[in-house]
Amino acid sequence: QVQLVESGGGLVQPGGSLRLSCAASGSIFSINAMAWYRRALGKERELVARIMSGGSTNYADSVKGRFTISRDNAKNTAYLQMNSLKPEDTAVYSCNLDVTVKSGNYYYRRDYWGQGTQVTVSS
Repeated sequence: QVQLVESGGGLVQPGGSLRLSCAASGSIFSINAMAWYRRALGKERELVARIMSGGSTNYADSVKGRFTISRDNAKNTAYLQMNSLKPEDTAVYSCNLDVTVKSGNYYYRRDYWGQGTQVTVSS
């Protein structure tokens, strides 16, 4: 089993910063990618940022230049540093983990989600 624990959400004023963390644990053979998604009230879930196993990253256009995704491989933890936050960044942010797990002599690719953390940007 694989577990994801998210932390770091909260209430912040426009222009402020927050850092989200997503720690993975369990029977992980390798991590293929870690990503953050968000869902605002009444909107579809969207990809915010993703970091691949080799370190390459991609971002939603709406957060480029403001958000930075990073990863601590030793801790199996991904971070999302969010700066210059705007009210439109208000959403539930969820961590997604794309991993390979090993069971006996077999390897499986699996996808896991964190429980989500609320980020509210408001004055």
